[in-house]
Amino acid sequence: MSSGVEITSRTAVRFSRAQMTVVVLMLAFSVGSYFNRTILSIAAPTIMQEFSLSETEMGTVFSAFLLSYTLLMIPGGKLADRFGPRRVLAGMAFGSALFTALTALGGRPEIAAWIGVVPSFVILRLGMGVATAPLYPATGKMNAEWMAPEQRGRAQGVVNAGAGLGGAVAPVLFHWMIGQFGWRLSFVLAGAATAVSGLLWLVLVREPAGRPAAGAEAPKAATPWKSLFGNRSLMWLTLGYFMVCYFEYIFFYWIYYYLGKIRGLGEEQSAVYTTALFLTWFVMMPLGGWASDRAVRRWGSRRGMRLVGISGLALASVLLWGALGVESTAAAVALMSLALGFAACSDVVFWAAVMEIAGRDVGAACGILNTGGNLGGFIAPMLTPWIASFAGWSGGLYFASGVAMAGALTWLGFLPERDRRDKSPQP
Repeated sequence: MSSGVEITSRTAVRFSRAQMTVVVLMLAFSVGSYFNRTILSIAAPTIMQEFSLSETEMGTVFSAFLLSYTLLMIPGGKLADRFGPRRVLAGMAFGSALFTALTALGGRPEIAAWIGVVPSFVILRLGMGVATAPLYPATGKMNAEWMAPEQRGRAQGVVNAGAGLGGAVAPVLFHWMIGQFGWRLSFVLAGAATAVSGLLWLVLVREPAGRPAAGAEAPKAATPWKSLFGNRSLMWLTLGYFMVCYFEYIFFYWIYYYLGKIRGLGEEQSAVYTTALFLTWFVMMPLGGWASDRAVRRWGSRRGMRLVGISGLALASVLLWGALGVESTAAAVALMSLALGFAACSDVVFWAAVMEIAGRDVGAACGILNTGGNLGGFIAPMLTPWIASFAGWSGGLYFASGVAMAGALTWLGFLPERDRRDKSPQP
């Protein structure tokens, strides 16, 4: 195929120019998505002061995005299967751009007088979650259509790593933007940048050669939900991904607080260490994909993916456990960075494994996987401080270490030879 989708086994380890374009632009979507979902927390102190919002009220605004994002993950994957990932990702980009820019209207007197300040922000964040929900299921579908099986781990590793890069860049860049332009205009500029990425996607990316026009492939075929939810490998992977995201989201939401309030660091040093953690995550995510691809070529899907998935989570568990017993904060942060990094190595293999077994329903299957992951991410920020309230923060983090080890064991349920839905080559 001229698009570069059809690749011989001898050249499968290398990406064509067309494939690289697809991967780079999906990376841009991933970076932009995490930038856009993170910047509200950077603007939060200013917004809270301007509207006299409490921490609880601001927390409600934060959670609104994750609620709609999680609930619509599976429908978002279904859309990618039905209409094609190229169109769905373009819609995701423009929708995310719109709601990011519209955040500037939150709390405006003409709106707040009608529905209130907090509801105005909540509605906008719910819309942001709706628009963003198809992102990772659709990139998984795009990956399955454009990449050979030996390339998918690396490709998805690069895409997913964008989350770490977006999270690392947002505090510094958006803080500077607020100082220069104010928080409202800064949201508009962030939305405009996201719209540009959507335009580039439409201009530079085409459907892979041989794929029917979007929506033409089995236009009236219903998604086999019973078969998907009855796929034992997919269910074990979803359970394991729940545990991976539980482990990772503790770092996303609480590591800055832990370093500052529990370890007693200043704000600047806490920010530096937090950035270091996310940069480690960004670097090691693609390494996990690379390791998975090499292991699959050598030992096959079952043994290769299991090896990387189990070892990544087991190492993450042991490293976090060790970090909690170290007095030196620098050494503890180094161990925690590696713990998060090895969790990222395992993270990406879950996506490659779903692509291996899902057949033509990759979008819906990835939606199921990511719904499980986001449920873990939804619970972790609430459960961890609750555990800490009676067992201390070390207790909450020791529990997370145990969750990661349990997640490693779920890979024993991955049996692709038995549970692969479509043994024919991907189109």
